[in-house]
Amino acid sequence: MKLAVTDLTAGYGKAQVLFGISLEVAQGELVALLGANGAGKTTTLRTISGLIRPWAGSVALDGHSLLGISAARRAQMGLGHVPEGRQLFPLMSVEENLLLGAAFLAWAGKSEQLERIYALFPRLAERRWQMAGTLSGGEQQMLAIGRALMGRPRILMVDEPSLGLSPKLAEEVLTTLAQVKGEGVGVLLVEQNVALSLEVADRGYVVEHGRVVLQGSARELSSNEGVQKAYLAL
Repeated sequence: MKLAVTDLTAGYGKAQVLFGISLEVAQGELVALLGANGAGKTTTLRTISGLIRPWAGSVALDGHSLLGISAARRAQMGLGHVPEGRQLFPLMSVEENLLLGAAFLAWAGKSEQLERIYALFPRLAERRWQMAGTLSGGEQQMLAIGRALMGRPRILMVDEPSLGLSPKLAEEVLTTLAQVKGEGVGVLLVEQNVALSLEVADRGYVVEHGRVVLQGSARELSSNEGVQKAYLAL
């Protein structure tokens, strides 16, 4: 399974945000999408997942075009999306939020996925009947990731998972994403903590003003002088 994005152009109203974005993510690898606020990273994920209609370009999953296919159908095809800000249902329990991520699975599949998520996030198992809105920030982020994983994605896109978290919790969340990658899921990670994301990533793309301006292995990007000055404070 591979996600392939080619010359993606998109925006809001008449305001163009993406100017020909191209990237690839294969199963079993973690790819970082780096850039400053306003560079177009979130818009890229939203366009890939079907929440925004592209102006031009293509999005394909395992060679099959996703253009014209709804966001819900893309999720069923194996494309997961953890949005920025988590977007949980605060007055629903942990388990109820999780089950929403597997609405299209038969009950046996939902039960199997619940056990998988609770094994991955033991704290969620301890709080399975607690309302999502009463969880800590780190627990809410775990729940948002768990909800996306409930749908058995083969490609998982995660937008700013460390936002508002302590350094320790941020590291824990990104380590979990590396573990998810180790289970054969491809991960496309948007993350402001560039140093931490490059520690867990295999490859990365740097986006500026809606364009990919640099790409390479995590090691190459970490040692790049421009990346060091712009994002690593070196």
